[in-house]
Amino acid sequence: MATIRRDGVELAYDEAGSGPAVLFVHAGIADRRMWEHQFLALSARHRVIRYDWRGYGESGDAAGEFAHHEDLLAVLDALGVERAALVGCSMGGAYALDAALAAPARVTALALVCSGLSGHAWPAEMLEQARVRVHSAVPADRLRRYRTGEAETVDAADVAAMAEAQVRWQVAGPDRGREDLDPAVWEAAVAMCRGVFERLWSGPPSAERRLDPPAKGRLDEIEVPTLVVSGLADVPQIQAVSDLLTDGIAGARRLDLPRTGHLPPLERPVETTSALAEFLGAPHRPAGRPGRGDAR
Repeated sequence: MATIRRDGVELAYDEAGSGPAVLFVHAGIADRRMWEHQFLALSARHRVIRYDWRGYGESGDAAGEFAHHEDLLAVLDALGVERAALVGCSMGGAYALDAALAAPARVTALALVCSGLSGHAWPAEMLEQARVRVHSAVPADRLRRYRTGEAETVDAADVAAMAEAQVRWQVAGPDRGREDLDPAVWEAAVAMCRGVFERLWSGPPSAERRLDPPAKGRLDEIEVPTLVVSGLADVPQIQAVSDLLTDGIAGARRLDLPRTGHLPPLERPVETTSALAEFLGAPHRPAGRPGRGDAR
């Protein structure tokens, strides 16, 4: 593991290979380990970099005010990378998209996997499902104290319960269960998610600064080749964001993966790596607006 220093915070990263640069940005329920298969495979032809967000994995705590997309660009700066393809999953996709809007000259391509979208409001139906399926795993009063930082200690059993509920709902998908995931995938996802909640509930106060104006409403500004990947077992409202990205970004390519939840790089590593290798290595036609069938 290596680190760079950004605003007093150590950001952990790995780097391998040579060639055109590719930066992997992990999901908000995981850390940089989710990219293991893609990182190793693509290093044969690319300079690959993966890092942990501040407050995640082996990076330092998130404290005070910060912006994730600015951290992303700072990683490129620190490693002397002028331009890179950005591959992001979930909110990592949203941060990759924000970075492409904030510094378009730095980005050669975008791959947005089960991506979020800054400025997009999640529907009430999804928030209620999260409350019932995930947040109810921890008693409401304790969960409130964890979220506000009032709890003196964090119960490891609560961390485990929340992580397992989150993985069951998102990584497996709302219409699937633990039994639908390979045991190794379940264990890896839960381990990363436990780390997320443990850090989130025990870390110092922080405030995330968002891209202004946000990406929603600005998708027509994206001019680099873009691949949108969606898991067809993912939460439907997250799949709907993939539709927004496909329709809003000129010339975007689309890949739908059946029987796949929110973390295709972990659950479908071979298929995801193959799609990324083809996308990153292929010549790209000028941006246009193909029909939905062509984009897929």
